[in-house]
Amino acid sequence: MEKECFEDYRVGEVFVLPGRTITETDIVLFSAFTGDWHPLHTDVEYAAETPFKGRIAHGMLGLTVGMALIFRLGPHVALPKSFIAFYGIEHVRFTAPVRIGDTIRCEMTIKSLTEKDAKNGVIEAENVIKNQRKETAIVYITKILAGRRK
Repeated sequence: MEKECFEDYRVGEVFVLPGRTITETDIVLFSAFTGDWHPLHTDVEYAAETPFKGRIAHGMLGLTVGMALIFRLGPHVALPKSFIAFYGIEHVRFTAPVRIGDTIRCEMTIKSLTEKDAKNGVIEAENVIKNQRKETAIVYITKILAGRRK
């Protein structure tokens, strides 16, 4: 169901975002784009000797891909038509590695709705990115600025 504005959300409402598989190409492109060529992500032999026992995706790669999954639900399902801005991200925790071949999903739960003024409100959501084994990999809070109903 499409969301028009701030008032269309309810505390406790949950959105389960579609999955996406992380590939080696993702890691190479992210490394090239950011300049982060750390061997934990790009060197098979080096990574095999770490506590992870193999290459892992950059934490920010997992976070970025996981956050963008919201758009796969459609333009106005988890984000309202009155979306104004991404207002903030807080309390990011990387709790498990994301590996090449992992399919990650994000579960978004509305935690609070705060009226900012007569025109705008802030939608706060807890987001949990999990892999195909249902292991939590990344947890964070987002805040979205949205228009209110007139």
